[in-house]
Amino acid sequence: MTEKNNPVFHPAHYTQGKIEVIDFIHDKNLNFDRGNAIKYIIRAGLKDKSKEIEDLEKAKQYIDFEIRRIREAQDDGQ
Repeated sequence: MTEKNNPVFHPAHYTQGKIEVIDFIHDKNLNFDRGNAIKYIIRAGLKDKSKEIEDLEKAKQYIDFEIRRIREAQDDGQ
């Protein structure tokens, strides 16, 4: 098994393109919710084609979590 296709350290559904998803998330210093949204968008349909919509729904859910967190922080600051 090559390092690029290692299912634990470098799963194929996260290593499409020139940069691995985890490296992008770390480079941009994204928090948990933003990182997971990116992760699910990138892997949508790659890990399991039959779960492409489910992956996108998960991404949407993490975006909703982040929006809620920001709104609550803004409300607490007023």
